[in-house]
Amino acid sequence: MVRYHVLETGKTLLTPQPRLRTGFFSTLHKDDIPPEEERGVLAACTSAGAAKYGSPISLDRKIKVDLIVVGSSCVTREGARLGKGEGFAELEYGILRWMGAVDDSTLVVTTVHDSQLLPSEEIPREKLLEHDVPVDVIVTPTQVIYTNTTIPKPPGILWHKLSPQKLGQIRILQQLKDRLEGELGAPLPTGPDEVLPPLAERNNRGKGKGKGRSRSRSR
Repeated sequence: MVRYHVLETGKTLLTPQPRLRTGFFSTLHKDDIPPEEERGVLAACTSAGAAKYGSPISLDRKIKVDLIVVGSSCVTREGARLGKGEGFAELEYGILRWMGAVDDSTLVVTTVHDSQLLPSEEIPREKLLEHDVPVDVIVTPTQVIYTNTTIPKPPGILWHKLSPQKLGQIRILQQLKDRLEGELGAPLPTGPDEVLPPLAERNNRGKGKGKGRSRSRSR
């Protein structure tokens, strides 16, 4: 429903390809949906619809994102967040930071059920990793929580945390790494090897489907 409300209210949706495995981000506005589309805005709210009606952007596109919406497995009132453990939301955030599309002041919002709201001791701040993205606003079916989090947001792509296996999944990051290394004349750091979760491995073979996160920006 987040995508629907973004589009229905006339805002521009910035949405990633699922797990960034086939592309990058696309922009989508309700004016991009042809009038003959029977389902209207709803048709563009799926990954397939966004791919059909959206306009792919490049790394050099100058955009400003007003608000980021991320999925969460659980969160705390202090803004600590855990995702699915695959790190794609953090990579998408890091790329947007590198592009200059977001900064520390850009609000990060998550929508969860009330049962996914945990006491702070369940996700202690000292256990968070430097690439974890905290949330500024939590929306549940019963309440809206402004966390006023003091947990720092990652400043960009943390290449020293990015494993060769994860990098091998994501073409846009491979292209960016090659580009930056060419400009620097030196290799970027590489993270340690990792065993990818089964879902990530399956998607790397071109199977399965995933749900992308949403970002909205001013048109």
